[in-house]
Amino acid sequence: MTARASKKRILIIDDSEAIHHDFRRLLCPERKEGRKALDLMEEALFGTAPTESPPELDFEVDSALQGQEGLEKVRQAQEAGHPYDLAFLDYRMPPGWNGVETLRHLRKVAPKLPVVLCSAYSDYSWEQILEEFPETGPLTELRKPVNRDQVREVVRTFTEEGDASHT
Repeated sequence: MTARASKKRILIIDDSEAIHHDFRRLLCPERKEGRKALDLMEEALFGTAPTESPPELDFEVDSALQGQEGLEKVRQAQEAGHPYDLAFLDYRMPPGWNGVETLRHLRKVAPKLPVVLCSAYSDYSWEQILEEFPETGPLTELRKPVNRDQVREVVRTFTEEGDASHT
Protein backbone atom coordinates (compact mmCIF):
# COMPACT_ATOMS: atom_id res chain seq x y z
CA MET A 1 0.00 0.00 0.00
CA THR A 2 1.43 3.37 -0.99
CA ALA A 3 0.85 6.56 0.92
CA ARG A 4 -0.04 9.80 -0.75
CA ALA A 5 2.69 12.38 -1.13
CA SER A 6 0.40 15.06 0.24
CA LYS A 7 -3.24 15.69 1.03
CA LYS A 8 -5.45 17.26 -1.61
CA ARG A 9 -5.93 20.96 -0.91
CA ILE A 10 -9.41 22.51 -0.82
CA LEU A 11 -10.26 26.19 -0.42
CA ILE A 12 -13.61 27.29 1.00
CA ILE A 13 -14.58 30.87 0.05
CA ASP A 14 -17.71 31.82 1.99
CA ASP A 15 -18.67 34.72 4.26
CA SER A 16 -20.18 32.35 6.85
CA GLU A 17 -17.77 30.87 9.38
CA ALA A 18 -20.35 28.17 10.13
CA ILE A 19 -20.04 26.94 6.53
CA HIS A 20 -16.26 26.68 6.92
CA HIS A 21 -16.78 24.64 10.10
CA ASP A 22 -19.24 22.31 8.33
CA PHE A 23 -16.83 21.67 5.44
CA ARG A 24 -13.97 20.97 7.84
CA ARG A 25 -16.12 18.52 9.78
CA LEU A 26 -16.98 16.69 6.54
CA LEU A 27 -13.54 16.70 4.95
CA CYS A 28 -11.08 16.57 7.87
CA PRO A 29 -11.94 13.70 10.18
CA GLU A 30 -10.98 14.30 13.77
CA ARG A 31 -8.11 12.25 15.09
CA LYS A 32 -8.97 9.34 17.36
CA GLU A 33 -6.99 10.65 20.32
CA GLY A 34 -9.04 13.85 20.34
CA ARG A 35 -12.32 11.94 20.34
CA LYS A 36 -11.64 9.08 22.76
CA ALA A 37 -14.04 10.19 25.53
CA LEU A 38 -16.80 11.01 23.04
CA ASP A 39 -16.27 7.68 21.26
CA LEU A 40 -16.58 5.77 24.53
CA MET A 41 -19.76 7.64 25.44
CA GLU A 42 -21.22 6.97 21.98
CA GLU A 43 -20.41 3.27 22.28
CA ALA A 44 -22.01 3.13 25.75
CA LEU A 45 -25.17 4.95 24.57
CA PHE A 46 -25.67 3.37 21.18
CA GLY A 47 -23.80 0.09 21.52
CA THR A 48 -21.76 0.65 18.38
CA ALA A 49 -18.11 1.20 17.95
CA PRO A 50 -17.31 4.54 16.30
CA THR A 51 -16.39 4.44 12.66
CA GLU A 52 -13.63 6.47 11.14
CA SER A 53 -13.92 8.29 7.84
CA PRO A 54 -12.07 6.63 4.99
CA PRO A 55 -8.58 8.06 4.49
CA GLU A 56 -9.48 9.29 0.99
CA LEU A 57 -11.75 11.87 2.65
CA ASP A 58 -8.93 13.43 4.63
CA PHE A 59 -8.05 16.76 3.02
CA GLU A 60 -6.20 19.95 3.81
CA VAL A 61 -8.93 22.60 3.99
CA ASP A 62 -8.19 26.32 3.92
CA SER A 63 -10.64 29.21 4.38
CA ALA A 64 -11.32 32.67 3.03
CA LEU A 65 -14.24 34.81 4.17
CA GLN A 66 -14.34 37.02 1.05
CA GLY A 67 -13.58 36.68 -2.64
CA GLN A 68 -10.57 39.00 -2.54
CA GLU A 69 -9.02 36.98 0.28
CA GLY A 70 -9.70 33.75 -1.61
CA LEU A 71 -8.07 35.10 -4.76
CA GLU A 72 -4.97 36.06 -2.80
CA LYS A 73 -4.76 32.60 -1.23
CA VAL A 74 -5.04 30.97 -4.66
CA ARG A 75 -2.37 33.30 -6.03
CA GLN A 76 0.00 32.56 -3.12
CA ALA A 77 -0.58 28.81 -3.42
CA GLN A 78 0.19 28.94 -7.15
CA GLU A 79 3.39 30.93 -6.53
CA ALA A 80 4.48 28.50 -3.80
CA GLY A 81 4.02 25.57 -6.19
CA HIS A 82 1.35 23.99 -3.98
CA PRO A 83 -1.95 24.94 -5.68
CA TYR A 84 -5.43 24.12 -4.49
CA ASP A 85 -7.10 21.07 -6.00
CA LEU A 86 -10.65 22.38 -5.56
CA ALA A 87 -12.49 25.52 -4.42
CA PHE A 88 -15.98 25.84 -2.97
CA LEU A 89 -17.30 29.32 -3.65
CA ASP A 90 -20.40 31.03 -2.25
CA TYR A 91 -22.52 33.09 -4.65
CA ARG A 92 -23.29 35.88 -2.16
CA MET A 93 -20.62 37.32 0.13
CA PRO A 94 -21.50 40.87 1.11
CA PRO A 95 -19.92 43.41 1.22
CA GLY A 96 -17.25 42.14 -1.20
CA TRP A 97 -17.25 40.40 -4.55
CA ASN A 98 -20.03 37.95 -5.23
CA GLY A 99 -19.21 34.42 -6.35
CA VAL A 100 -19.32 35.16 -10.07
CA GLU A 101 -17.01 38.18 -9.73
CA THR A 102 -14.66 36.09 -7.61
CA LEU A 103 -14.76 33.34 -10.23
CA ARG A 104 -13.80 35.86 -12.94
CA HIS A 105 -10.67 36.74 -10.98
CA LEU A 106 -9.89 33.12 -10.05
CA ARG A 107 -10.02 32.06 -13.70
CA LYS A 108 -7.32 34.62 -14.54
CA VAL A 109 -4.97 33.20 -11.87
CA ALA A 110 -5.90 29.50 -11.96
CA PRO A 111 -8.00 28.79 -15.08
CA LYS A 112 -8.09 25.00 -14.56
CA LEU A 113 -8.97 25.05 -10.85
CA PRO A 114 -12.19 23.06 -10.31
CA VAL A 115 -14.80 25.29 -8.65
CA VAL A 116 -18.08 24.41 -6.97
CA LEU A 117 -20.48 27.35 -6.68
CA CYS A 118 -22.66 27.00 -3.58
CA SER A 119 -25.62 29.02 -2.37
CA ALA A 120 -29.27 29.01 -1.51
CA TYR A 121 -29.62 32.08 -3.77
CA SER A 122 -28.08 33.20 -7.00
CA ASP A 123 -28.29 36.42 -8.94
CA TYR A 124 -27.33 34.49 -12.09
CA SER A 125 -28.88 31.53 -13.84
CA TRP A 126 -26.72 28.47 -14.31
CA GLU A 127 -27.03 29.04 -18.08
CA GLN A 128 -25.61 32.59 -17.73
CA ILE A 129 -22.68 31.26 -15.74
CA LEU A 130 -21.92 28.52 -18.26
CA GLU A 131 -22.11 31.09 -21.09
CA GLU A 132 -19.55 33.30 -19.37
CA PHE A 133 -17.19 30.44 -18.42
CA PRO A 134 -17.48 27.90 -21.27
CA GLU A 135 -13.83 26.97 -21.75
CA THR A 136 -12.48 26.99 -18.22
CA GLY A 137 -11.70 24.39 -15.59
CA PRO A 138 -14.39 22.15 -14.12
CA LEU A 139 -17.35 24.04 -12.74
CA THR A 140 -20.47 22.81 -10.99
CA GLU A 141 -23.15 24.04 -8.64
CA LEU A 142 -24.52 22.84 -5.30
CA ARG A 143 -27.57 24.40 -3.68
CA LYS A 144 -27.55 25.08 0.05
CA PRO A 145 -28.27 23.41 2.26
CA VAL A 146 -25.77 21.03 0.75
CA ASN A 147 -26.13 17.32 1.25
CA ARG A 148 -23.18 15.62 2.92
CA ASP A 149 -23.08 12.87 0.31
CA GLN A 150 -23.21 15.41 -2.54
CA VAL A 151 -20.22 17.27 -1.11
CA ARG A 152 -18.22 14.08 -0.73
CA GLU A 153 -19.08 12.93 -4.26
CA VAL A 154 -18.13 16.30 -5.79
CA VAL A 155 -14.86 16.31 -3.86
CA ARG A 156 -14.02 12.76 -4.94
CA THR A 157 -14.86 13.53 -8.56
CA PHE A 158 -12.89 16.75 -8.83
CA THR A 159 -9.86 15.75 -6.79
CA GLU A 160 -9.41 12.41 -8.56
CA GLU A 161 -9.89 13.69 -12.13
CA GLY A 162 -6.70 15.61 -12.61
CA ASP A 163 -3.39 16.55 -11.19
CA ALA A 164 -2.64 19.59 -9.04
CA SER A 165 -1.26 21.73 -11.85
CA HIS A 166 -4.11 24.24 -12.06
CA THR A 167 -2.20 27.01 -13.74
